[in-house]
Amino acid sequence: MIPTLQIALAVAYALLAHGASAGDDARLAFAALLVLVAMVLAAPLLHLRPWAFALAALSTAAAWWLYRQGLATLPLLLVPVVFVALVAWVFARSLVAGRVPLITRIVCGLDGDSPERLPADVAAYARGLTAIWAGLLVLMAVANLVLALLASPGGLLAQAGIDPPWPITHEQWSWVANLLGYGVVGGFFVLEFQYRRHRFPERNPGFFGFLRRLGGLGPAFWRDVLR
Repeated sequence: MIPTLQIALAVAYALLAHGASAGDDARLAFAALLVLVAMVLAAPLLHLRPWAFALAALSTAAAWWLYRQGLATLPLLLVPVVFVALVAWVFARSLVAGRVPLITRIVCGLDGDSPERLPADVAAYARGLTAIWAGLLVLMAVANLVLALLASPGGLLAQAGIDPPWPITHEQWSWVANLLGYGVVGGFFVLEFQYRRHRFPERNPGFFGFLRRLGGLGPAFWRDVLR
């Protein structure tokens, strides 16, 4: 239930953030911030954690203050940068010596086996794919940051009183940061799967079968993997 709710909130956030940026609408920006708070705190709120309710109240008050100050769109510039960078960090840290690469852990979960028992070619591919995902996400985070700096009016440089050398509109920034980024991730996921089908045909039950197997790993597995 919680992962489904978070996915729905993520989609709602992306649409609201894009609408706020494209239409320069502070009300939509405020709504996007509230949805973001709900998405981040969904699990502890549903488990009735007191600290989550306190943090949600503080975050809501901060969002209201930003809205009243005419700055509600400012955090929206940083959300794609921070979120993508955090995901990139999750992939990259798993490549450190002594840790199991993230994709390797997922493969082991699907196989119900240990990393030591993986075939050498599968283990090498999983490690390389983890590195590729980390690199792709780092590039996306950097691109989002550059675009946030160049957005005008109200971008990061403009907020600091600096004229962007190559200004872009908020709508152009939002198309890339809030919408196109998901397309890049989804497109790479599909293309990599198609390549993997040819590389390891005996290990692939088909795209939708693969998605079902990933979903079947359960929330507890994903929480452990992402720690």
